[in-house]
Amino acid sequence: MGNAPSKEAFRDQPYSGYHKRDISPPDAELTQVGPGTAMGEYLRKFWTPVCLSVELTDVPKAIRILGENLVAFRDKAGKVGVLHRQCAHRGASLEFGIIQQQGIRCCYHGWVYDVDGRVLETPCEPAESNLKNTITQGAYPAFERHGLIFAYMGPIESKPDFPDFDVFHEPSDNRLIPFSNVYPCNWLQVAENIMDHFHSSVLHNNMVVESVDSKTASRLALEGFGAMPEIEWMTTHDGNGMCFTAARRIDDEKVYIRINSAVLPHHMIIGSPTAQASRTRHGRVGNNRWHTPVDDTHTIIFGWRHFNDEADPDHIGREEDLGVDKFDFIDGQVGNRTYDQGQRAPGDWEALTSIGPIAVHRREHLGRSDLGVAMYRKLLRAAVRGETKPNSIHEAQRAKGQGLHIYTQDSVLRVPKRAGTDDKQLLRKVAAQVFAIMQEADALPSAERDPHIRKRLDQLGEGHALVPKEKAAV
Repeated sequence: MGNAPSKEAFRDQPYSGYHKRDISPPDAELTQVGPGTAMGEYLRKFWTPVCLSVELTDVPKAIRILGENLVAFRDKAGKVGVLHRQCAHRGASLEFGIIQQQGIRCCYHGWVYDVDGRVLETPCEPAESNLKNTITQGAYPAFERHGLIFAYMGPIESKPDFPDFDVFHEPSDNRLIPFSNVYPCNWLQVAENIMDHFHSSVLHNNMVVESVDSKTASRLALEGFGAMPEIEWMTTHDGNGMCFTAARRIDDEKVYIRINSAVLPHHMIIGSPTAQASRTRHGRVGNNRWHTPVDDTHTIIFGWRHFNDEADPDHIGREEDLGVDKFDFIDGQVGNRTYDQGQRAPGDWEALTSIGPIAVHRREHLGRSDLGVAMYRKLLRAAVRGETKPNSIHEAQRAKGQGLHIYTQDSVLRVPKRAGTDDKQLLRKVAAQVFAIMQEADALPSAERDPHIRKRLDQLGEGHALVPKEKAAV
């Protein structure tokens, strides 16, 4: 008998299911997040949201983050604590603890722990006992901001400052409304979905069974995203981030340029989800989100929706529809629908969770449209291996006491079609010019940055509009 053909020989053959049954293991370096794993230890170097403020009530909240069982609470003095869930005394769960004026009391033997893990009381021990001064409960630094609870789970001696982006404060009427979305799958396949902007032109544009009702269909479409964009991806901030420029032609006179940004390891800063905002120039952030790993096979997106007249000029957003596992602008973001509804009108939740608990990259067949996904993975791998330089741009901005800058924006510019010119090439050129304007503003204080960007965008639009009528396409 001759040698059996290799499985690769059936790569492009019809009816080749028999030869494609092997399930390769996931990429452990990027997908495993527990203590001691490469990605898990890298993620622990950053502040990450762990729950919403509204989830901290008069009883503790059991949470699981990065494969660790924890408990979060707000004591009666208003301090927030994130502790290891099992009591250091005999291991009873502090999710059944009693919140105190200062700290939390274990229900089993009454030990009281402060938010930093110090033992305040051991009531079953003799009065002269020194036991409480020799033990601490595992605890992580935590703070509360705009309805989110953040924790730092890395070594305390390496605790960083929280990255304070200027878009958290601007424009002056901006309101940050918290939300979470729960996904029963690995964090990476959820996070990298943002750098896969092509999916917005397919999945979010009435990818529905014809019998679905018109109301549902309208809630699944993102107006203005139907046209396939011209996309370029680029690394930013010394390899500590990346972004894409997506250029779409609206009509013969106008183009729409969108930039979304990723900040390693798991923070995405995204443009406006409302179509009306795309008619502005330099519309700011619509939402930012952290993709918090619960463990290897579960993820919670925590974030803020931005409500202001620039991001949502027609006030389409619905604050009342945001909250715990709730999102307001498009269906299919959370697992709150029936299986039949998901089949007939799939959204991000259905697409991403259907990949499986952990995406197996070796089974994928990536194309040019996946360059952003490949770049994000490459940047993460370099960072995990310690090959990434410090973020010099943000370090300089911190040194000046400025808010950190980011490149996310939405703009509509007057760029007429030009006869005899490749319009796709023109779109890519304009997008590159918009990105260059965003970068050149890095040197400016936050208060001067937006006015400078808008002035330069006006100049850019005027320059492209100066096309003789007889040369412009009709």
